[in-house]
Amino acid sequence: MIITQTPLRVSLAGGGTDIPQYYTRHGGEVLGLGIDKYLFVWIKERFDRQIIVNWTRKEVVSQLDEIQHELVREAARMADLAHGFEVTTLADIPSEGSGLGSSSALTVCLLNAFFQHQGMQLSNAELAQRACDIELRVLGKPMGKQDQYLAAFGGLQHLFFHPDETVTRETVKTTPDALRQLNHNLLLYYTGITRKASAPLKVQIDGMEKLFPLYHQIKQMAGRMRKVIEAGQMDEVGVLLHEAWEIKRQFAAVTMPEIDRMYETARQNGASGGKLCGAGGGGFLLVYCPLHEQERLRRAMSAYPEMPFEIDRIGTRAILNVQRRMWKIR
Repeated sequence: MIITQTPLRVSLAGGGTDIPQYYTRHGGEVLGLGIDKYLFVWIKERFDRQIIVNWTRKEVVSQLDEIQHELVREAARMADLAHGFEVTTLADIPSEGSGLGSSSALTVCLLNAFFQHQGMQLSNAELAQRACDIELRVLGKPMGKQDQYLAAFGGLQHLFFHPDETVTRETVKTTPDALRQLNHNLLLYYTGITRKASAPLKVQIDGMEKLFPLYHQIKQMAGRMRKVIEAGQMDEVGVLLHEAWEIKRQFAAVTMPEIDRMYETARQNGASGGKLCGAGGGGFLLVYCPLHEQERLRRAMSAYPEMPFEIDRIGTRAILNVQRRMWKIR
C-alpha cells in the first residue's frame, strides 16, 4: 500500500500569465506557495484483475478505459497501470470550486502514487510536467501550469513559464521570522460561492489578446512581490495585492457584486489588500491583514468561514510505502 500527500496552493502574483495563450508569446511569471491543506491518494494492489476507484462515488471496472474519473484514468494510463489495483482519493476541503488548485494537486498526487506503485520515483519537476501533460494536452482543459508546479514543490516559489514550454523555478528566500510574519498576516475566507475554474478561465482566454497590456502588468507583479518579500517588507504585500485586484477587476468573470462587498468589508476593517484564489468567480478570498488589525477583521468577517493555514515547505510526498509480495491472477 502507498499513500501520497500533496498540498493545495495559493498564488500571490502573476496568476493568468501561466496560461499557454499568454506565455507562449510573452513568457509568464507566477509567485505562489503551497499550503497545509492536502489531497491524499491511497493505492493498493488487488488479487484479481479488477480496478476499484473510490471518490465521491465508487467505481468497479475491469478495463482502464471504463474509469469515469478522468484524472485517475489518465494518470494510471501514464504510469502503465492496466488492472489489479484499488485507489482512494481524499481531500481536506471540497475538491471542486475552491480556487486552490485542487484538480492539479490531485493529478500530481495520483502520479506520485501510481509511479511509486510501479517502483519508480519521479522528480518533482517531472511529476509537475506530467500533470500538465494530462490536464492541458490529454484532457484539453483551459488552464495554466502554476498549480501543478506549486503542488509538486510546495514552499514559496517564483515560477517562470517560457515560450518554448519549459518551466523554471526559483525558491524565494527570506528569513524565518519574515516568513512567519507573511504567513500570520495572510488569511483565507470562503466566499460561499463555488464554480468550475474552466468557466471563468474560458471567458478570460477567449478575450485574452485584447487584454495583453493588463497581463503584462500582472506578470510584473510577480517580480515586485518577490522583491518586497525578500526585503522583509511584508506590509507591502497587501499594497501590491490591492494593486493587482484593481487590475484584475477589469477582466471578465473574475469577481461579482457579492465578492466585491466581501472584499470592501475586509478593506474597511484592517485588510490592506487581497485576491480571489484561482480563476475567480468564487472559492476562497485571500486577504493581507497586519496582526494588530486581525481581531477587528475577524469580527467584521464573521459571516464568512475562515480557513487557517500554514505554508507547506515540502510539496508532494509519500507518507506510507508498504511493499509486500502479492499473488495475482494473470
